Amino acid sequence: MKHLLTITAIIESITGLLLVALPSKLSSLLLGSTLDSHASLTVAHIAGVALMALGIVCWMARNENQGAAVKGIIAGLFVYNAGVIAVLAYAEIGLDLSGLGLWPVVLVHFVMAISCGLSLVNRPAS
Repeated sequence: MKHLLTITAIIESITGLLLVALPSKLSSLLLGSTLDSHASLTVAHIAGVALMALGIVCWMARNENQGAAVKGIIAGLFVYNAGVIAVLAYAEIGLDLSGLGLWPVVLVHFVMAISCGLSLVNRPAS
């Protein structure tokens, strides 16, 4: 679980920083569309801060034993990654939004969701 939490911490922290600093550029790369309103930029900034917080949680938990709190974090990460897959797939299929980075990001979240699921299933007895 240490590697999973470390990788997640790095990926989500960087993504969060990019959403705070360059939300419209990241949106364009991911969805092929910029963020044109103050409201959408504000929501992107909030999402960026949330991803940075998620990164911090994962970084701080990476050295913990496989207790209930770490299991809860991994379960939350599974839901998060599965949700991102669903939202981005719908963005392409239902909303016709697609940028160069969309499917690579879906693939990364798919791998992360599988890793979370396997971590939960293969968790040694405490």
